[in-house]
This record gives sequence, structure tokens and C-alpha cells, in this order.
Amino acid sequence: MSTPNLNKFVVLNKKVIKVSKSATINDSLFATGFPYYDYGMLEQYLDVFRFLLKNSHGIRRIGSAAVDLAYVSCGRFEGFYEYSLNPWDVAAGSFIVKQAGGMVSDFSGGKNYIFGKKIVATNDKVYNEFMLLIKKYFA
Repeated sequence: MSTPNLNKFVVLNKKVIKVSKSATINDSLFATGFPYYDYGMLEQYLDVFRFLLKNSHGIRRIGSAAVDLAYVSCGRFEGFYEYSLNPWDVAAGSFIVKQAGGMVSDFSGGKNYIFGKKIVATNDKVYNEFMLLIKKYFA
């Protein structure tokens, strides 16, 4: 028995969802959330925020990491980053991003984004450029 292609089951309104095809930060729209109790990385966070304001199509804040990740999955945002999140904030959304063709990692590029409290999610084309930015400020 072969493994089913789960991607065909990631649908919205009966249409398969896919991450966007934008290839650069400059052509991308990002999402994030604001720290509300953990300010230990606030300066780094604001440095990335400032860079994106000046070098992308902008940044949005919806207020829910799960919704932000869903929007990355269906191509409404090219990327999302945030810290101080809990597993219930990111578990389902990160799975959907990956099934829609996107990339998900922690701030170091590793796989500890569910329990590590730091997450980056992007389409597959912007990921490497965005990770260079994240690593520059959060190293």
C-alpha cells in the first residue's frame, strides 16, 4: 500500500491550498505577533520588524498564530515569525503549512518549533532568504 499524498487533502472551500510563489522578501507580505509578557528578545524582534517594514510589502498582525500560519498555507502571507508561543498555538498551523508546500523551523533552522517557543514559516522560495535575516538578528 502506498502512502497517500496528504497535500490533496489540504483544502479551503473545496480548492487545494498552496503557499505563494513569491521568491523574495521584497515581493512578500509577512505576519507576526507582538510579545506581551516575554521581552527577552524584544530588540532582535524589532530589528527584524524594522527590516521587513522597509524591505517587504509589509507586516500584518492578526493576533492568532494559528490564523497567521493558515494564511501562509494558502498564500495570503509569504511568511510568519514569532517567539514565546505554546505548542497549541503552532502545532496544527505548522502541519498545514508543510502540507501546503511551505517550510517551518525554529529560529536556528531546526525542528524544535512546536516546543521551542520560536517559529518561522514561509513559502518554499523565501525560506532561505528569510532565515538569513532571522539568524542575523537572533543569533
